[in-house]
Amino acid sequence: MNKNDNLQLRDPIITPDNGLLECILGESYAAYEALQEALPGMEMEQEWQWYTPHKAWFAHGKHFWTTLKGTKKEKNLYWLHVFNGYFDVAVWFKEKNRMELLAADVSEKTMQMILETETFGKVPTFPVVIKVAGVESLADIFTLIEYKKRLEK
Repeated sequence: MNKNDNLQLRDPIITPDNGLLECILGESYAAYEALQEALPGMEMEQEWQWYTPHKAWFAHGKHFWTTLKGTKKEKNLYWLHVFNGYFDVAVWFKEKNRMELLAADVSEKTMQMILETETFGKVPTFPVVIKVAGVESLADIFTLIEYKKRLEK
């Protein structure tokens, strides 16, 4: 079975809300809530968007900051995809940052992903995709988000 066969939130008319997410995610909804609660402390917000090519709702986490000159900036730091019983968080990095990212304090599984994931696109980038079924997966996500904030401002 193709992973996208299990992708949820396929109705463009129904914008995701906490009730719908709790129903789809089940026990992993607690991890989703924990992620949402942590975002303000990381100077981030999450926004849902309908993506026509994928025919699904995806959320992206945005980081906001002000430059030394007072310019307000924002950057997408992650993409969140909802599946039946869990969600994925994908953090994309430029290939030029892979070696520095290897110094991150993440699990062995996530480190292997950093080492082995192929690059895509004209500006070579690669995703680190973490399946979240419980709160224990969030530590690696928070670490990757902080690395991305620092590496690519």
